Amino acid sequence: MLIENMKMALAALRANKLRSFLTMLGIIIGIGSVIAITSIGDTMRRMFADIYKDIGVTQGYLYIGYWVEDVRDSDYFTMEELETYKELFPGELAYVDAGASLSGTVETKLQKKKFNFTGIDYNYIDVQPVTVKYGRYLRESDVLARKPNCVMEASAAKELYGTENAVGRTFRIDVYGTMTEFNVVGVYEKEMSAFQRLMMGSNSGTGEALIPWTLLTWPNDSIYQCHYFADPSMDEQQLKDFNQRFQAYVAGTKGRNPEDFYLVSAQSEMGQVDTMLGGISAAVGGIAAISLLVGGIGIMNIMLVSVTERTREIGTRKALGATTGDIMIQFLTESAVLSAVGGIIGVTLATALVSAGGAAFSLPVVIRPSVVLLAVGFSALVGIFFGIYPARKAADRDPIIALRYE
Repeated sequence: MLIENMKMALAALRANKLRSFLTMLGIIIGIGSVIAITSIGDTMRRMFADIYKDIGVTQGYLYIGYWVEDVRDSDYFTMEELETYKELFPGELAYVDAGASLSGTVETKLQKKKFNFTGIDYNYIDVQPVTVKYGRYLRESDVLARKPNCVMEASAAKELYGTENAVGRTFRIDVYGTMTEFNVVGVYEKEMSAFQRLMMGSNSGTGEALIPWTLLTWPNDSIYQCHYFADPSMDEQQLKDFNQRFQAYVAGTKGRNPEDFYLVSAQSEMGQVDTMLGGISAAVGGIAAISLLVGGIGIMNIMLVSVTERTREIGTRKALGATTGDIMIQFLTESAVLSAVGGIIGVTLATALVSAGGAAFSLPVVIRPSVVLLAVGFSALVGIFFGIYPARKAADRDPIIALRYE
């Protein structure tokens, strides 16, 4: 019986192709918009997750809170304390430094260029992998002896020296009031997508380079913050527990309450961004879904017209033994098929459009099958809901009056 009703519904659609298409248009636009917006939202969430994975999900910064009024010298960190933390949390703390950086203008005999320098330890490459194209990475001896050695990013080296292989070249920069000459001991390259470069704020015209972090704590070695990476093998809950324990331990050794220290972690930031993007996607998708209501009203309208046009057909079927339930199911099936076909077209168009956009920008597109199935199923339910009244009206037709209708 259901198959027969579906055949009749499809035949009715084919008999009035233009009218059926215009009726489905609201459903097509509504479902297509919901699928496209949901896909774009999921794609953005995945891209931001990839960015945080790239910079290190286990990364964190810990420092005395800006709201603390009675800040003491002991609230800052020393080099000895940072070394102690690594010893006290073996297997959990993968990396520690001062999180120091320096921005300034690099000078060579022929060129000047703005640079951002990141102060790192020798094993920074373990938590932030890069490809060393020329020369070498920083060594432990460079850090311990505070040697003015530098590992420069490849494109910056080419702009500054005219060649990527800048190993052995030198430059001068003001480090806290002292002009210091640095040696380029290595050139590195890090692969990032165009989206990652954009969202991570890659400064056009500004070079990037790595130097020993001990150069940026001189001369008093009073360190404002502790920059660290936890073991990357930790899951979300383990990382959260470790961050809390580490914050409590540091606060305790300095005679402070844990809440006196401010912890900025990549994990918490990633969670906030994901929640924000998810909320925006849901809100915009909800607004787009309003067009489904418009589409449903269109289906109700056309089904009422169909009931009027097919009054004699209804009378004939009832005279031949069709029950009120048979007539109602027939028209409900027709409205559901009308809506479901519109949903399928909307899903197809949205998927094609989003995929084409992703291909054009070389971005991996996320389209969840569960959302597609839910959208098609929901479109059918919309058709059934808005088809109930026309179907009931058709089922309640008096067969004698229907047969006399012209």
